[in-house]
Amino acid sequence: MLIIPAIDLKDGQCVRLKQGVMDDSTVYGNDPVEMAARWVDTGCRRLHLVDLNGAFDGEPVNGEAVTSIAKAYPNLPIQIGGGIRSLHTIEKYLEAGVSYVIIGTKAVKEPKFVTEACKEFEGHVIVGLDAKDGRVATDGWAEVSDVLATELAKRFEQDGVSSIVYTDIARDGMMQGVNVEQTVAMAQASSIPVIASGGITNMDDIRALKDVADKGILGAITGRAIYEGTLDVAEAQQYCDQ
Repeated sequence: MLIIPAIDLKDGQCVRLKQGVMDDSTVYGNDPVEMAARWVDTGCRRLHLVDLNGAFDGEPVNGEAVTSIAKAYPNLPIQIGGGIRSLHTIEKYLEAGVSYVIIGTKAVKEPKFVTEACKEFEGHVIVGLDAKDGRVATDGWAEVSDVLATELAKRFEQDGVSSIVYTDIARDGMMQGVNVEQTVAMAQASSIPVIASGGITNMDDIRALKDVADKGILGAITGRAIYEGTLDVAEAQQYCDQ
């Protein structure tokens, strides 16, 4: 199981939001490449980047910062989400050295786009499913739909999606613990590996996820916890490797 540090980009800065609210952000750094170096130095084996402005605008806004990180660490798998709504955007990110693109809102609103993207960029597409009470949210979490996240996961099974990033938005940035039950339900809903996100606070959460990792959990994304020091990336990854 991978421990995946998150770098959320807003106006070129590294921030964390609470429950996806743009006006409720904490700035942790002004240099995204420097922030990436911090986590690479802890021994992380993948980075999770989010273009927060892009998620709301529907197109990349912090692409320059993403490209800079990819260039600085050409051998490190990087996944990027936020504002990915066209095949052209995917192509540009992959050309820049990013390993995986995360399709969120567009995957929910136009599932056929995921099919197209997987055909065009095989092995590089992740679907991001953000849910509240098991139902999918879109548009930077501004809208909650009637669609069950587990049902949608089944829809992408045939497309060749490499993994699903499953975020419990009620817990994201709130340091309330990971929703293990819903994450396992998502992993068991399809054969696609799941990356857990939202609420990971300390080693207890890592242990709880590790205990059920064999049910299809590939990794855990962590943000606020590693920035505020309640979770140590190196220690967590070492535990998962045992």
